[in-house]
Amino acid sequence: MYKVIGVRFKKAGKIYYFDPGESVINKDDYVIVETARGVEYGKVVVAVKEVGENDVVLPLKQVVRVASERDRQQVEDNRLEAQHAFEVGTGKIVDHKLEMNLVDVEFTFDRNKIIFYFTAEGRVDFRNLVKDLASVFRTRIELRQIGVRDEAKMLGGIGPCGRMLCCSTFLGDFEPVSIKMAKDQNLSLNPSKISGLCGRLMCCLKYENDEYEEAKKAMPDVGEQVTTPDGQGRVVSMNLLERVLKIRIADHDQPLEYTLDELVDQGTRA
Repeated sequence: MYKVIGVRFKKAGKIYYFDPGESVINKDDYVIVETARGVEYGKVVVAVKEVGENDVVLPLKQVVRVASERDRQQVEDNRLEAQHAFEVGTGKIVDHKLEMNLVDVEFTFDRNKIIFYFTAEGRVDFRNLVKDLASVFRTRIELRQIGVRDEAKMLGGIGPCGRMLCCSTFLGDFEPVSIKMAKDQNLSLNPSKISGLCGRLMCCLKYENDEYEEAKKAMPDVGEQVTTPDGQGRVVSMNLLERVLKIRIADHDQPLEYTLDELVDQGTRA
């Protein structure tokens, strides 16, 4: 078992585990840690706990120190510098006539690197742009192409539900979402109704999907013959979450509603 703390570097970013060492570190503290990108400043979102070897990436890096007021000021200075870098980067993209859209700029904590996040329709040859930016900022420059879902996560906004975007507030990872999930939930397949601000299928389609999958296993299929208290019939529609089915029976003009329990009591399927 390994003693770890969980650190997040962005509001809704992934959680990474670090070794707290001998330091007394509590949840909501800020810490300085060494990452693959260099020295970084992050917030402790998971208090000290023990995890198995399969839950960590070895070797586990140790926390450098608990962040000081000076470190916090450094982060604020970096944020202001990033705003300036964004303006410079936007101008340079125009100068080089590149088909790309700058989304965000980020300084690493130690200012050893500046990361420019951008979107583009295809591949972009930005080698001359990198050289130009490096001559301005005199440090390492990284241009990172991101997708539209990552763009929405960075910029934030209000979704069709009227709430702040899930991806920018609490979702650490994007999970696969498919049109089948919308079909299973009997939602409109109109793209404008089931797409988020990013233009992709809404992440929230995944939230109830497991419940729908479980319900489908227990329910008969549409078109299947079943036995009801009123005789044999064919399933014409269903409400999966409420376990209610509409069944057309030969002697009735309109389909009748039954709960799944009522069918089970009668032996369910024919």
